[in-house]
Amino acid sequence: MQKPLIAALIASACLSLNARAADLIQVYQQALANDAVYASARASLAAGREKVPQGLAGLLPTVGLSGAYSRNNNEASPFNEGVIATNPITGAQSVVTGSRASLNSNQVTLALSQPLFRWDRWETYEQSKLVQAITEAQFAQAQQDLITRVAQAYFDVLAAQDTLESTRAQKTATTEQLASAKRNFEVGTQTITDTHEAQAAYDLVVAQEFAAINDLENKKSALQAIIGAAPTPLATLRTGVTLSPPQPAVIDPWVSSAETQNYGVTVSQLSLESAKRDIKRNRAGHYPTADLVASSQRTHATGATSNSGSTTSNAIGVQWTIPIFSGFAVTSRVRESIALEDKARNDLETTRRNAALAARQSFLGVNSGLAQVKALEAAEVSSQSALDSNKLGYQVGVRINIDVLNAQRQLYSTRRDLSRARYDTIMNGLRLKAAAGSLREADLVPVNALLVR
Repeated sequence: MQKPLIAALIASACLSLNARAADLIQVYQQALANDAVYASARASLAAGREKVPQGLAGLLPTVGLSGAYSRNNNEASPFNEGVIATNPITGAQSVVTGSRASLNSNQVTLALSQPLFRWDRWETYEQSKLVQAITEAQFAQAQQDLITRVAQAYFDVLAAQDTLESTRAQKTATTEQLASAKRNFEVGTQTITDTHEAQAAYDLVVAQEFAAINDLENKKSALQAIIGAAPTPLATLRTGVTLSPPQPAVIDPWVSSAETQNYGVTVSQLSLESAKRDIKRNRAGHYPTADLVASSQRTHATGATSNSGSTTSNAIGVQWTIPIFSGFAVTSRVRESIALEDKARNDLETTRRNAALAARQSFLGVNSGLAQVKALEAAEVSSQSALDSNKLGYQVGVRINIDVLNAQRQLYSTRRDLSRARYDTIMNGLRLKAAAGSLREADLVPVNALLVR
């Protein structure tokens, strides 16, 4: 009665562990909320969307209200100030003093200016639209990069786990082989050489286990840097999973899409258009400008003068300027912008070629990976058969200990290479869509379906 109870508890623990395991979609959602690189791209997008209102502001009227308040005190002193004067009629005496006057002035001005012809501001406004489009394309690129970074970190952890499990399984098998060699040597059926070979294999696999543990921790740390928290147990790839080839199955459509729809290419194209606008904006330094200006001014003065009272003046007109000479500054800026346009054109060509190269490499990587997975699956079956045969031959005395150890090493190495080939094939499929500019969050759904739920 106790054995069924223990088995049920073990099964329940395994199911509970699988229930807590996070899959690829869940990890991606964590990255969306916590990845600092993606958050920075999102903030850059919000900042870029403010460029259009700023560019438009240069074409709209500006209205300002200004004022001034002043107080003036004037004193006038006669030539004989302070002298005692006697009235010749009455004989009364008095001290001669000067006169004082004050004036308080309060002035308020309302001014309006509406650009009528400012070509540089128009080009700045058109350029702001391109800047906003560039930031949107860069944000879309950041979204694709987040998908590939999360998937790569996720499968790197799985690959490190597979390596550690394979190493520990090999360690267990090597331990058993070492114990068998020692027993056979004690009874005299094997030589000391078999024991030494088994001991050397055991020591090597122990060193490999330490390296695998360290590599697993490093991969978990890399994933933690993206999702902002220590990763929970991850859902693993299903055993014997079948991977699908890319659709379409020919390379030309992928390369063509990469050359036209890749977000890096889009950013470079928009940057080239912005450089062309910059040339026109700098050339506008030679053009005249015209503004409609209007103002209304009200002045209120108080004091013991004849100027006390309020006055109002209104004005409207057109103000224009014609640049004549600016020390060749405008010409120099035009030459600079022409050079930057040539640079942007070459950057576009470089980006287009790199996108096409990435599409070709990823497409070939998927197809090569599929063929490699198929070959390694066959090699795994053969390696298992070879190990079973060598174990049987070792028991009957037709095989030596080193043969069994080599067969074990070959089997676990094949299993490790098979899991890595599957992960690389999946990643190449995601990178292929990213190079073509078509990678979306929905593309993680079929990949997530390959994992153990």
